[in-house]
Amino acid sequence: MRDKRFVAVHRGGPLTKDQHRLLIRWARACSEHLLSVLDIGPMDDRLLHALQVAKEWEQGNATVGAAMKASLGAHAAAREAADPVVTAAARSIGHAVATAHMADHSMGAPLYALKALKMAGRPLDEERAWQYEQLQQLPADIAELVSGTMKQKEKSFKI
Repeated sequence: MRDKRFVAVHRGGPLTKDQHRLLIRWARACSEHLLSVLDIGPMDDRLLHALQVAKEWEQGNATVGAAMKASLGAHAAAREAADPVVTAAARSIGHAVATAHMADHSMGAPLYALKALKMAGRPLDEERAWQYEQLQQLPADIAELVSGTMKQKEKSFKI
């Protein structure tokens, strides 16, 4: 069951369009930061496209439908990847762009980023700190909502 606090105003929830855009910006930043930390080789075009669509949606230049389609492409790339690190990175990107559809997907981006780092044998503390620092740039009510919910979800990710 979805957390109603992540439901957009136009669907009867409390999340404003501006808050929703801040969440997709943060999610996209978490995925992009992962790519800057890990060298996962040549990027699948579907992943690059998904990041671009996320950015365009944030700016009001893409539809939710386009974001959903880009997310499906990123998740297809994840399923096709032979390397589990690449799979987790692709899932991070898929969740980042899926934030346009449902804001609670925003937490999948940083959590899959952490999972990718763990699978790569890299320490997680520095990335967690970076993610938290970026999260603190959001309004306090949104940062607190995401932070608390992520702690609950992290257990299921076995991070």
